Amino acid sequence: MNYLITITGGSASGKTTVAQKIKSEVKNSIVLRLDDYYKKNVENLSYDQLSKKNYDHPFAFDFDLLIENLIDLINDKPIEKPIYDFSIHDRLDLTEKIIPKKIIILEGILVLDNAKIRELSNIKLFVDTDPDTRVIRRIQRDTIERGRSLQSVVLAYESNVKPMHAQFIEPTKKFADLIIPNGGKNKIVIEFLKNHLKTMTNIENLF
Repeated sequence: MNYLITITGGSASGKTTVAQKIKSEVKNSIVLRLDDYYKKNVENLSYDQLSKKNYDHPFAFDFDLLIENLIDLINDKPIEKPIYDFSIHDRLDLTEKIIPKKIIILEGILVLDNAKIRELSNIKLFVDTDPDTRVIRRIQRDTIERGRSLQSVVLAYESNVKPMHAQFIEPTKKFADLIIPNGGKNKIVIEFLKNHLKTMTNIENLF
């Protein structure tokens, strides 16, 4: 059985940074993003219609497929992972073959909102970052990396991101085994996780 680490926190809190820090320290590991499991546009909605959807609600994600993929990876079976394209607000028809490794890292805003994922997780992390910092990071990321307008980013934050964080994400902090302030900059937590994996997994050639 392989070992599942789940990492959650608000939008632009530093989840991806923490996941990549762990992966860089643990060579026998892979990272999955909840973002790749956004539901496919089967209603043939236009780009404008897609851009107005609420992407921070649990209903936006295909948790059934994600859980199926996680169970396969935990049991050392390869998967065909979906690929999401933020520029078109949709999943591609292409998939990526993922070969399981001993440590599976799953990161995303709502990974601890799902009871089955919590049940599958061996250790659950919550990246706790100041809201103002998260807003600034989100604006920078979405305007520069994803080609969004400043107006659309602010509108999405006010109408969806902020209320969904309060309703669904912040409450999952109570499920976390470890709360990480300052995200990927917290070197003590990364060292703690390495030591935890050494003592709890008994996996050879992990680092």
